[in-house]
Amino acid sequence: MGSLQLRMNLLLLALFGLLFLAITAIGEMMGMHDVYFYFGVSVFMMILQYSIGPNIVEWTMRIRYIKQNEYPDLHLMVEDLARRAGIPKPRIGIAQIAVPNAFAFGRGINDGRICVTEGIMGLLNKEELRAVLGHEMSHLKNRDVLTITILSVIPMIFYSIFRAMMWGSYGRSRRDDRGAGMLIGLAALLLYFVTNLLVLYGSRIREYFADKGAIDLGNRPHALASALYKLVYGSARTSREDMAQVEGMKAFFANDPSQAKREITELSSLDLDKSGTIDEHEMNMLRMQEINVGVDQKMMELFSTHPNMLKRIKELSKHN
Repeated sequence: MGSLQLRMNLLLLALFGLLFLAITAIGEMMGMHDVYFYFGVSVFMMILQYSIGPNIVEWTMRIRYIKQNEYPDLHLMVEDLARRAGIPKPRIGIAQIAVPNAFAFGRGINDGRICVTEGIMGLLNKEELRAVLGHEMSHLKNRDVLTITILSVIPMIFYSIFRAMMWGSYGRSRRDDRGAGMLIGLAALLLYFVTNLLVLYGSRIREYFADKGAIDLGNRPHALASALYKLVYGSARTSREDMAQVEGMKAFFANDPSQAKREITELSSLDLDKSGTIDEHEMNMLRMQEINVGVDQKMMELFSTHPNMLKRIKELSKHN
């Protein structure tokens, strides 16, 4: 699949290029040729996101960091995975939410945090949980957590420009230039959709690399596939109120819980013995099969933070 770092860097370059062109155009149309000021404001917004992002995640997900004597098995798993990955052991937390999942975040490798939700603890066995933790450890090792956080700010900037041009003080105070303001606003809205699609693409490809990274850290493919399968079922049983609580943070998760009810039908066909898990034999059977993803599913994937789950498990079967 090529180098993740190369893909993410090219994506970062493309989005920054679009941002710079947009800022330059705005400066010229407003008669303010000091575009570096606007660029500085944009950079400041990204630095601010970098600085306070982890605190926002901690507050939103209600994270409590745990000591080794509280969850010794969890600490041992993370410690072993960090040693295999060759990175410092991240802080470990429990997110006090019901949606079963896990996620990694932080400002970099030396500030890494791996968290599991309360909902996942009784759902997975040890091998499955270790595979999910390996997936999250790979996000930290690949440094894609920081990159996707920075990338996600760029669509927000374009949306802010759209709002300012259409309803902000610029449109009210410069009536003679309202047409130019609307033009800039519509262009910013278009760039918001384009850059958001690019960010979603970056989010999806990093999941494939994290899956492979989990295998490279010594986890068996069917254990991760089985864990993902259980997360889908667990998410489908979660209440709407609990799901709404994590809607803005689902890009951090190991899977997209909002897609769970749609994914159940696809994944149930993989569980040949109806045991509620995906074993090594079932992964071997999947490896020899062709999968067909419909046009509607492909379109939905374009607007999703995670790959189509059937395609994702099919990719895992190649490593079985």
